[in-house]
Amino acid sequence: MLYEEQDDQSLTYAWYLVALCLVAYIFSFIDRQIIALLIEPIQADLQITDTQFSLIHGFAFALMYCTMGIPIARLADSKSRPLIIATGIFVWSMATALCGVTKTFWQLFIARMGVGVGEAALSPAAYSMIADSFPKSKLGTALSIYSIGIPIGSGLAFLIGGTVIGYISNFGMIELPLLGLMKPWQMTFFIVGLPGVIVAALFFITIRDPERKGISNPRPFPIHEIGAYIAKHKVLFTAHYLGFGFAALSFFALLSWAPAFLLRNFELETRQVGVYLGTAVLISNTAGVLCSGMLTDFFTRRGYADAPMRAGLFGCLGIIVPAVLFSFMPSLKITLVVLAIAMFFASFSPTTSAAALQLMAPNQMRAQVTSLFFLSLNILGITGGALLVALCTDYLFRDESMVGYSMSLVSASGAVVGTLLLRCGLKPFTITIIDNDTGSQVSG
Repeated sequence: MLYEEQDDQSLTYAWYLVALCLVAYIFSFIDRQIIALLIEPIQADLQITDTQFSLIHGFAFALMYCTMGIPIARLADSKSRPLIIATGIFVWSMATALCGVTKTFWQLFIARMGVGVGEAALSPAAYSMIADSFPKSKLGTALSIYSIGIPIGSGLAFLIGGTVIGYISNFGMIELPLLGLMKPWQMTFFIVGLPGVIVAALFFITIRDPERKGISNPRPFPIHEIGAYIAKHKVLFTAHYLGFGFAALSFFALLSWAPAFLLRNFELETRQVGVYLGTAVLISNTAGVLCSGMLTDFFTRRGYADAPMRAGLFGCLGIIVPAVLFSFMPSLKITLVVLAIAMFFASFSPTTSAAALQLMAPNQMRAQVTSLFFLSLNILGITGGALLVALCTDYLFRDESMVGYSMSLVSASGAVVGTLLLRCGLKPFTITIIDNDTGSQVSG
C-alpha cells in the first residue's frame, strides 16, 4: 500500500532517504563506468582487444551482479535493507580500489566481478524502500530523482576520471607503500573507489528501514510462488523485462564506447574527452531521467494506468534517429549534440522501468522481481551493449576507428526491438496492475 497522505516529517525523512540512496547510486556508477574512460591505457598495458575489454567492462561486472542479485534481493524482501545496502557499498568500493592493483586481464576481470557483487545490493533494496516511503502520486518523481544517479555518476566518472588522469600523468609513475609503482590509470581506481567507504558508514548509521506497506503475506514469498506469479502474467513481464532490457542495450552501447569513439576519431586527449563527454552526460541524461519521471506522473494524473510503460515506450522510440545519425556528423560539436539527444531519450528507461515494477508486484516480492529484471537488464544491457559493439568493430568492420558505426548499429537496433516489446506490454500492464491500497490484484 502506497499511502496518498503523509505528514511533513515523514515526507522530509523520505526525501532524505532518496537523497542518500542517490549519493550511493552516483558512487556506484562512477565506480562502474570509470573503466570506460581508461580503455586506451588499459589496452596498452594489458595488451587486450576491444572484445576482451568489453568482457572486463560488461560481462565480468554483470556476471556477479546477476548471480548475486537474486539471493541478495530475497534478503531485502525480509531483512534489514539499510544494512544490505551499506554492506554492498563497502564491497564495491573496495573492489574498485582493487582494480588499481591488477596487472593482467584475469586479475582485472576478477576485481570487476567484485564490483558487480557489491552493486547487486543497492537498487532492489533502494527501490523497495522508496516505494514504502512515498504515495503513488509522488513515486515517479522520487524514483526519477534516485535514478539521476546514473547520469550524474556516469558524467562524473568521465569528468573526474579525465581530470585525475590529466593531473596524475604530470607525475608519471607513483610509488605507494606495499603496492610499489602505480600507473595513472591504476591510481584513478584508488581515488574514485575508496571514498565510497564513507558513504557506506553514513548509510548504516543514519537510515532506518521504513515500514513495509501493503503486505499481503506475513512472510517472504517462496521462489516458486514468485515464479508462478510471473508465469501468470508472463506477457507483461516478458514485455517489461525484455523491452526495457533492449532499451538498456541501446543506452550502454552508447555510454560504454563513447570515450573510445571520441578518442579514436577526434584528436583529443583523455582529459578533453572526459570533460566533453562528462558534461554531455550530466546535462542530457540527467534531464532525460527527470523528464521521464515527470512524464510518468503526468500520465498517472491523466488517468493512464500504464503510465510508466507508456513513458518508457516514448523514450525508447526517441533513441532511434539520433542513435543512427551521431556517427555520421561532420564535426565534434554536432556529434556531441546528436549523441546527447540519443542519451537523453535512452535515460528514460531507469525511472520508468522501476516505477512499473513497484506497481506490478506485491511488497515482499518487489526486490526479487526487480533482481530478476536486473538479470535481463545486465545480460542485454551492460553485457550485450558493450560486447555487441566490440564484436561489430572487431569482426564486422575490422577497424577500431569505425566503433561509432558499431554503436549506431547496435543502439538503434536495440531501440527498435525495445519499442515493439514495450508497445505489446501496455494492455497487459493495465489489466494486471496491483491495487496497492488493498494489496489485491485489479483487473481492467
